[in-house]
Amino acid sequence: MKITSEEIQYIAKLAKLDFTEEEAVVFAKEFDSILSHFDNLDREDYTNTDMRERENAISVFRDDEVQPFKDQEELFQNAKSKRESYLELPKIVE
Repeated sequence: MKITSEEIQYIAKLAKLDFTEEEAVVFAKEFDSILSHFDNLDREDYTNTDMRERENAISVFRDDEVQPFKDQEELFQNAKSKRESYLELPKIVE
């Protein structure tokens, strides 16, 4: 599937974004590359593949463990503002 810069400009307009023609051409090439990967997946034969194979796979991530932080002064030394044992941050959502 070939994505054109005109399609990129149309999508940008729907999203209320403004791209230059050069940016649209770059995005079109990038989208085309991404979609070609999906085309490759469509061409593969998965009839003999068990999709549940990963269900019992061993996790490579460690388990989360609560560990106390020992040096609070070091933690707060670069903080602009703190209240008791909490960092105080400016409100960013209204």
